[in-house]
Amino acid sequence: MSAVALVPPPAFAARSTCVEGSPLREILALTQRPGIISFAGGLPAPELFDTEGLRTAYDAAFAVSSRRALQYSTTEGAPELRESVAARAAARGLPTGADDVLITSGSQQALSLVTTTLVEPGDVVLVENPTYLAALQCFGLAGARVIAVPCDEEGILPDALAEIVARERPKLLYTVPTFQNPTGRTLPGTRRAAVADIAARLGLWLVEDDPYGDLRYEGDHVPWLAAHPGAEDRTVLLGSFSKIMAPGLRLGWLRAPAALRRAAVIAKQAADLHTSTVDQLAAAHYLAAADLDAHITAVRAAYRARRDALLAGLGEALPAGSSWNRPEGGMFIWARLPEGHDATALLASALAHEVAFVPGAPFFTTLPDPRTLRLSFTTHTPEEIKEGLRRLGRTIGAEER
Repeated sequence: MSAVALVPPPAFAARSTCVEGSPLREILALTQRPGIISFAGGLPAPELFDTEGLRTAYDAAFAVSSRRALQYSTTEGAPELRESVAARAAARGLPTGADDVLITSGSQQALSLVTTTLVEPGDVVLVENPTYLAALQCFGLAGARVIAVPCDEEGILPDALAEIVARERPKLLYTVPTFQNPTGRTLPGTRRAAVADIAARLGLWLVEDDPYGDLRYEGDHVPWLAAHPGAEDRTVLLGSFSKIMAPGLRLGWLRAPAALRRAAVIAKQAADLHTSTVDQLAAAHYLAAADLDAHITAVRAAYRARRDALLAGLGEALPAGSSWNRPEGGMFIWARLPEGHDATALLASALAHEVAFVPGAPFFTTLPDPRTLRLSFTTHTPEEIKEGLRRLGRTIGAEER
């Protein structure tokens, strides 16, 4: 019997080969070794999870209606969870009803749905520089042309944004204005008002990602972009329970104008039909029976102490001439090494000393600053942070010898 010539299968879609994997995820895999003190991942502290409260909430979800908990659900999400999300948004000064909310499988899915709904290949998407790495992947898979908006220590520069919008005619601006990932910076209220005005005058969608807004340790609350005049009909607000409840729930949400929200519902139907019913009902029971705000207050206190421990030791751990910011909340500190240093090269030595961080270069869309690094302070206790900084200091000392 003669051999049959095999014809290879068709090629992958171009979008699957033009976007690289996340270097952050690769770094996180390296930091799973026992004994590593990692400032790399933006992970909530697992010892602070309200495990008993969540276990009780899951028990309640089954006790009230196990059949409903295990059944298919509506794409928009469980009504009681949407009501709770809407109530929390309204309490923070943004009038919101349950019908304004779509429950998603984490806020990352919310971003993906918005991108599917709004962005076509070749469309221009604006981002902060640097910006959230997974957002760059999402826009890259959509075939967008991503352009960075100039920023300073407080975030987007409105005049530069207006000039780019007028010149490039972008589809949307993606921003994390509160305790940004990776820099930890917060866009002031005056600039938020200016961004909303630019979007209204020049025609622009705003995608406001707010996974960290509840984690404020000092300073005053700054209203969402979505709450500013001019932004009401063009802002998609993304939120998450990952940082305040537990990331393993994979529960997020988006609040959007009606037409865009309906389009996002259709996109979600094509993606996963609906978010896990049992997880939604457990979260709804938790929000009804537990005091989430009291839990967040306890988390804030722990994270504030960890932030302060990291800030207190950076001066001895990093080389002379380094600089860093003091975020009022969130999970990250952004640092810059002196001229002649490369954070990516330093990471290999740091891992040998059993300490890790994330180099800043992957977060930039163009012209990365190789001296930058992101340090997360939430995962370890103040004592562990001090030891991690001692290890980092020994790493840098070894490099400079």
